[in-house]
Amino acid sequence: MAEVKLLGLSYSPFSHRVEWALKLKGVKYEFIVEDLQNKSPLLLQSNPIYKKIPVLIHNGKCICESMVILEYIDEAFEGPSILPKDPYDRALARFWAKYADDKGEAVWKSFFLKGEEQEKAKEEAYEMLKILDNEFKDKKFFVGDKFGFADIVANGAALYLGILEEVSGVVLATSEKFPNFCAWRDEYCTQNKEYFPSRDELLIRYRAYIQPVAASK
Repeated sequence: MAEVKLLGLSYSPFSHRVEWALKLKGVKYEFIVEDLQNKSPLLLQSNPIYKKIPVLIHNGKCICESMVILEYIDEAFEGPSILPKDPYDRALARFWAKYADDKGEAVWKSFFLKGEEQEKAKEEAYEMLKILDNEFKDKKFFVGDKFGFADIVANGAALYLGILEEVSGVVLATSEKFPNFCAWRDEYCTQNKEYFPSRDELLIRYRAYIQPVAASK
């Protein structure tokens, strides 16, 4: 029987991507919680280059970086496909996954920075939301009407964005400004509730982090 371990944090969107994929595939795994202030020897040994979570350990072999791990899970385990079968659709999914991943930093900075730096980050986040709003004009998910790879990678925009808005009071996405994006987010959350981490836990975790940061600015 395959041994699968995941090194991560329960409130990390990157860990959540991997947990989600494992659950979609029906893979049983051991979740090992890391302390990023005191990284374990196992984490440092498993990801000596970046020393970051998440790390998937499958039969003693270590796979790092959440998007790489998602593709590995899709290929290594039986179950519903995460990436589309059609080559063009696969390319499209990878494109939007990378876009969402690349733009995620601006979204986070919109909540954790202040002053001019925050305003600059918010402008970049608004541009991302505008592009996504246009992309979802005629479809439910990134690749047509089927939930998949790019949507999982975009969990920060679908789930964590709302958490950070509630905790910080900074609102980026409204149905008036970005109706198609919000419709995607609503469908996303309605369809996938069973795979989400505890909302209450996320609120507690990010409230404890954002408020001290805000107070220090």
